[in-house]
Amino acid sequence: MWYAEPKCRYHSPLNQRWRYNNTVPQYPPKAFQATHMANILVVDDELGIRDLLSEILNDEGHSVDLAENATQARAARAGSSYDLVLLDIWMPDTDGVSLLKEWATAGTLTMPVIMMSGHATIDTAVEATRIGAFSFLEKPITLQKLLKAVEQGLARNTAQAPAPVAPTQAPAQAPADPTFAQLPVAPTVLAGVDAGPHAHQGFDLDRPLREARDGFEKAYFEFHLAREGGSMTRVAEKTGLERTHLYRKLRQLGVDLGRGKRG
Repeated sequence: MWYAEPKCRYHSPLNQRWRYNNTVPQYPPKAFQATHMANILVVDDELGIRDLLSEILNDEGHSVDLAENATQARAARAGSSYDLVLLDIWMPDTDGVSLLKEWATAGTLTMPVIMMSGHATIDTAVEATRIGAFSFLEKPITLQKLLKAVEQGLARNTAQAPAPVAPTQAPAQAPADPTFAQLPVAPTVLAGVDAGPHAHQGFDLDRPLREARDGFEKAYFEFHLAREGGSMTRVAEKTGLERTHLYRKLRQLGVDLGRGKRG
C-alpha cells in the first residue's frame, strides 16, 4: 500500500537534510561497492531533493547531472547517454510518467529509470512499470533504499551491456631457463606510484597538545578518505560522525576533500 505524505513534510531542504543525517543506514552492501561508476540523471522540481541526491551519488563516485523539470530532462537526455535516471512523477510542466512514455515511444528509453513520488497511487506505479520504469521509490527516500535501488538498476544495465570481445591469445612462450627458476623474486616497487594509505604513521609528539591532536586527526581522516575512495558517506559510517559534523571537522583541519576521490 503506497503511503501518501503531505508534500510540505519532506520537500523542505532542511527537513530532507535532517532526515538524511538522522537515518541510521548500514554500511553499503559489497555488491554496491563493486558497481561501476556511472552517469546518472536526477530529475526533480525540488531543489533540496536534487542537491541531496546529487551529494549522496557524488560521494559514491558517480557523475550526476540535474534537471528541475521535463524540459531540462529532455535536453539532457538528447545530449548525453545515461546509465540510470531518477525521475520524479509530479512536476510542474510535464509529469514523470508522460516523460517516461515519450522516451519509450521515441526509442530513447535505453537506461533503467527509477520513479520517485511521495503521493502516487498504486495505479500510477503500475502504469509507470508497464511503460518501462525499472522501479519505484517512495518519498521520503531513505539512504538504504536509494543505494539499493541504484545498485540494482546499474547491475541490470551492466548485465544487458554487450559482452567484451575476448582478447587474442598470446603466443606460447619458451620455457624459462631452469637456472633462474629457484631464485627468489623481489617485490617490484614503481617509482612515483602511490602504494595506498598507510594505517601506521609516525607523529611528532614534541609539540603542544592541540597541535599534536590536530595533526593526528588530520592524518586519521585523510587515511579513511583515501581508503574509502573519497566517499563521505562511508567515512561518516566508519568514523561514527554525522555528515554535517564531518564536513565541518574536515574543513577545520584543512583536509583536501578531493584528495581521495576516485579517478
